[in-house]
Amino acid sequence: MNEIPVTLVGNVVTDVGGTTTEGGAELAWFRLASTPRRFDRASGRWVDGDTSYVRVSCWRQLARNVVASVHKGDPVVVTGRLRVREWERDDRRGVAVEVDAAAVGHDLARGVSAFRRPPRPTTLPDGPEREAVERATGPVAPVAAAPAVGSPAPAVPPASAPAA
Repeated sequence: MNEIPVTLVGNVVTDVGGTTTEGGAELAWFRLASTPRRFDRASGRWVDGDTSYVRVSCWRQLARNVVASVHKGDPVVVTGRLRVREWERDDRRGVAVEVDAAAVGHDLARGVSAFRRPPRPTTLPDGPEREAVERATGPVAPVAAAPAVGSPAPAVPPASAPAA
């Protein structure tokens, strides 16, 4: 099946939700609204077109970062794979439009943002890689558990002003 890559620009219109699947993968989601604007020469004004709403799903590290960074009302740019599916529930039918996001970022044409990398573990996880390192160098300290999706982001001290 062919995938349809898309890039969407719009506003987050719901709170970001998140969960961890039974398999341990983090999942976050939100709804995005996008309204095209065009200039109407006859009236000399900008007019809004019809608003489109799309559910955006984010997995794993992207999910953790979206939960910590994106909020309702934020202007964002989303790139990912388009999925359109029909649904039926009781006597109702509809079409759901979703994007499996590969990347999500703030729309810097409409504001400013400050980027920071999330903390990474400094030791190896459990498994064959850890066993190999321990055989070669001795015991390695255990890795601290990563915060679950939906938990607050760790506090980051503000950057100090450069010395004059």
